[in-house]
Amino acid sequence: MSIFSRNDNGTADAVSPDLAALTGDYTIDPAHSTIGFTARHAMVTNVKGSFQDFTGTLRLDGTDPTRSSASLDVVMDSIDTGNADRDGHLKSADFFKADEFPAMTFRSTKAESLGGDDYRITGELTILGTTRPLAIDLEFNGAAKDPFGNERVGFEGKAEILRSEWGLTWNAALETGGVLVSDKIKLNFDISAIRNA
Repeated sequence: MSIFSRNDNGTADAVSPDLAALTGDYTIDPAHSTIGFTARHAMVTNVKGSFQDFTGTLRLDGTDPTRSSASLDVVMDSIDTGNADRDGHLKSADFFKADEFPAMTFRSTKAESLGGDDYRITGELTILGTTRPLAIDLEFNGAAKDPFGNERVGFEGKAEILRSEWGLTWNAALETGGVLVSDKIKLNFDISAIRNA
């Protein structure tokens, strides 16, 4: 839901609710949110996974989106790809070293409106103790009051990283050429956040 919608004449009409009314602090609801990823496996198929344990906050400024911010902490031991052996390998020293680096974090440094419902938030992603910039493209899905009286906002987001840039370099060569796990990882976010009282 953007501040403006198009009428039949192609001009902008104000819509309700005004985004300014959404200004405030929010806590991400992990029960209704997903932090997921997709990796190419053996050059021929995609493996999808998600993290089951995470916390995060949003600061929304509906009058000036550039003053919005986000923070996210993900427990690496909570990775779930639907296969216990693969999850164990991902937690091991070959990949996330979850015992030594128990969390992945994101702290925003910049927010911008791309027009309509689209936004971009840029920040610092830390994995394995390495911090590098990450830009996440977001679509605002709207705001609503749930049956329990909570004021919610929703966003969908996506980004791509090269895992090697964070020191995630383990791989295995295939007899037919190529490698077992892609360097490029697609990240996806489905976020539902509740306004703080």
